[in-house]
Amino acid sequence: MNHHLVLDTNIVLDTLVFRDPRTHALHAALFDEPVMPDLLWLATAPMREELARVLAYPHIAVRLAYYGLAAAQVLSQFDTRARIVPVAPKAPATCKDADDQKFIDLAVSHGASLLSKDKAVLCMRKRLMKLGVLDVGVEWRG
Repeated sequence: MNHHLVLDTNIVLDTLVFRDPRTHALHAALFDEPVMPDLLWLATAPMREELARVLAYPHIAVRLAYYGLAAAQVLSQFDTRARIVPVAPKAPATCKDADDQKFIDLAVSHGASLLSKDKAVLCMRKRLMKLGVLDVGVEWRG
């Protein structure tokens, strides 16, 4: 049985750039050998575009340099593991932060877990789980 996972841009940054300790288990599940074959990280083209845009922000570029990374490396890791799927239809729940709606829509559409640090998303946890989202949180629980 596949486990679908949707990661917002901040979680992607924490996992691929900043190596936040809360994302170590997620990073291991996605990238360490053997990767978990039933764990499917779902994303859309607009999510990848947002990540590329954020990686170009001056304050993020400084952090990339600090960690010895280039934006292209981060995008390559994204491309290696994220499965690009069509943009999902609008979910019955609307997020106060319009930028986060695409993550909610995708998680609801696929019955996925949604990892986010955004308070506007986290406060919707109960509503999203009633709509079929497996879990909403900051850390991946495996």
